[in-house]
Amino acid sequence: MKKITIAVLLFISFQIRAQVPTLSSSEIYQGIKKLNVLGSVLHIAAHPDDENTLMLSYMSKDQLVRTGYLSLTRGDGGQNLIGAEQGANIGVIRTQELLGARKIDGATQFFSRAYDFGFSKTRKETLNFWDQNKVLGDVVWMIRKFQPDVIITRFPPDPRAGHGHHQTSAYLAEEAFKLAADPNAYPDQLKFVKTWQAKRLVWNTFTPGFTNKQPEGEKNPFISLEIGGYNSVLGKSYTEIAAESRSQHRSQGFGSAPVRGERIDYFLHKEGTPAKSNLFDDVDITWKRVDGSQKVQALVSDAIRNYDISNPSETVPALLKINQELTKLDSANIYVKAKKQEISDLLVQCLGLFFETNPVEFSSVAGDLADIKVTVVKRSKYPVKLISLNWTGVKSDSILNLILGENEMNAFNKRAVLPSDLKTTQPYWLLKPIDKGIFQIDNQQDIGYPENRPETKTDFVFDVDGQKFTYSRPWTYKFTDPASGEIYRPFEIRPTITANINEPVFIFPNTTSKTLSVMVEAQKSLVKGILKLDLPKGWKSDPASVNFDMTEKYQEQTYTFNITPPAKNEEGIVKAVAIVDGKNYDKSIKTIDYRHIPSQTLFPPAEAKLAKLDVKTTVKNIGYIAGAGDDVPIALRQMGCTVTMLNESALSKDLSGYDAIVVGIRAYNTENRLTYYQEKLMEYVKNGGTMVVQYTIPQRMKVKQIGPYPLQLSQDRVAEEDAEMRFLKPEHALLNYPNKITQKDFNGWIQERGLYFASDWDKSNYEAIFSSNDTDESLKEGSVLYAKYGKGHYIYTGLSFFRELPAGVTGAYRLFANMISVGKK
Repeated sequence: MKKITIAVLLFISFQIRAQVPTLSSSEIYQGIKKLNVLGSVLHIAAHPDDENTLMLSYMSKDQLVRTGYLSLTRGDGGQNLIGAEQGANIGVIRTQELLGARKIDGATQFFSRAYDFGFSKTRKETLNFWDQNKVLGDVVWMIRKFQPDVIITRFPPDPRAGHGHHQTSAYLAEEAFKLAADPNAYPDQLKFVKTWQAKRLVWNTFTPGFTNKQPEGEKNPFISLEIGGYNSVLGKSYTEIAAESRSQHRSQGFGSAPVRGERIDYFLHKEGTPAKSNLFDDVDITWKRVDGSQKVQALVSDAIRNYDISNPSETVPALLKINQELTKLDSANIYVKAKKQEISDLLVQCLGLFFETNPVEFSSVAGDLADIKVTVVKRSKYPVKLISLNWTGVKSDSILNLILGENEMNAFNKRAVLPSDLKTTQPYWLLKPIDKGIFQIDNQQDIGYPENRPETKTDFVFDVDGQKFTYSRPWTYKFTDPASGEIYRPFEIRPTITANINEPVFIFPNTTSKTLSVMVEAQKSLVKGILKLDLPKGWKSDPASVNFDMTEKYQEQTYTFNITPPAKNEEGIVKAVAIVDGKNYDKSIKTIDYRHIPSQTLFPPAEAKLAKLDVKTTVKNIGYIAGAGDDVPIALRQMGCTVTMLNESALSKDLSGYDAIVVGIRAYNTENRLTYYQEKLMEYVKNGGTMVVQYTIPQRMKVKQIGPYPLQLSQDRVAEEDAEMRFLKPEHALLNYPNKITQKDFNGWIQERGLYFASDWDKSNYEAIFSSNDTDESLKEGSVLYAKYGKGHYIYTGLSFFRELPAGVTGAYRLFANMISVGKK
């Protein structure tokens, strides 16, 4: 029903203000204590924001176990409170938000290949869309790779979980718990990992008010844990850490205030051996689980006991002894690997080492030169030697054997020849089209990583008392913002030339040509070539092609083409292609830039949708009140309307000149000014205006009543985008003027029919226009409500125009045109 075209333990992720955070002495002490704990827990749920950040904080920072969070999806189907990004683009934002959250709560982030296709009501629907075998295989893969002692699901595998994705995440976790230990299940994975049997799987119950009473329908035992305690070493409670972590989910509006005091969570047994009082009952999380490690355990205990919080560098000899003993143990053991990595990281902190590579520019092209600055400083008295540097594009190590002075900055200006086979910096999961609800990832070992492993990096080799340690650091560009200070952004590899078409959709209501603009940007200096459009058969472009010649890097030139549609109604895709030195470049460039995450640059296809269709409007002048972010104003302009964005200043003026006023999604949840202008908007309608209000969430509304008559909103939605739309008022103007709406207009909708429908309304004044429902559910009539108010017209709609119009769904254009035209004949 839905339609859309591990070799290391710690994943590298970029910081906004520092590549590797400098830890306080108390945080270093916390890390040394963790060396004595050899347990692990894997948390599994469906989306960014599903995770219990309090539980993750408690496991990572109190229990000190290796803690991971596997989110099946990247949240691609959710809404966006901070901008207009949707689909895979919002998935990129939420990926970075999760990485920001994990930096705070101390867990490690993983993902499966599942694409979040939007709200689902049942596990059956979810698994009809996802390739169950592949997503289940990904969960098995992560269990085998991470080797958790305990698996914790956020949801139960049944309708109590609500969202179908939630149900599915628990169901797949329980299946994978068993299959991960079966050598006959997904045997190809065993080339890289071994089978693994976790001790137990529990459900971390999420129902508010859960008490010591057995949950209805459950017969299994459960344990309770107080997880909201105060960590005196860190100076924070786990609830405070969790709130800070949770607040990274800004695109979903999940800013959280810390709650201090006792917090008891419940863990209900689902698979494996039941716990009696602790999640790690009958699990040895000491060094006894590693053969021959008695000396290591003794050394770690000594390091903890003798740690001097005023001088962390005094712990370096102890860390070196532990590292030396670790080399004598089984190198394939996951805890030996993990503890060697932890030792390596702790040495950087105890020695006060800071080292990074900063390119002079934030991007380059494969095969070009890149000027970089490598800096190293040691901020302690302990002797350290910088043996060598090796950076991307250098043929051999740069041997230095440099004794580092205390707090002495060492800077090396280098020129790198970037390999010609470097890949463009595109998120690896977006390199290929989504197929059957799955991101297409060819390399098994890539599955699970939250982001690209950097291709441009520098290896730093240090000698500390005769032991060598190699650290790999990605290149990061940094600059100073006058308001915010030092800012980092990832270094990018770009194609030679990019081409951006000015609109995502072009609507042609007749055979009159329209102007299409293409902005060409050179990603290196001295680029010249030919720009042309690939058009569907029957469409014409004037000119057919143009020449471009750009001398400077990042230079932009815009070219216009007059596009003439065919005589009959037809849809298609136009592609912009730049030809340079005989090679075709057909990618656009999009940078997602929000201060709470590192800048993310994507290179989607340079294309737009064309549609010749019969769509009429009887209005021209539209006022638009922006909400949480959508591209509906662009669609209105494509229909020939003039759109004025109504900020507070514009709302304070006379509104009578607008043929219609459209309110963006969630505006009544996010825009405080509507509190003061609601009465004026209702007067506008009463005096003859037309007002169309798009979906609003019923919680935290800025006004008590969004319409002229009583209207109650709900969580009701129709998630099946091909659900039947029944016409309750076939003769109503909304279905007949100026466009005759038929069932064909509901073909090709994406992700859903709509959301946050009205559930109750003044039936003497509002008219319901449609009814629809998901499979096996009751009819819902609250997707579109129309009311005559005074001389004007008011419409509330939960139909997902904010998705359909940017996607070029032609029937959505025709219906929306009727809505804004209802008052003007």
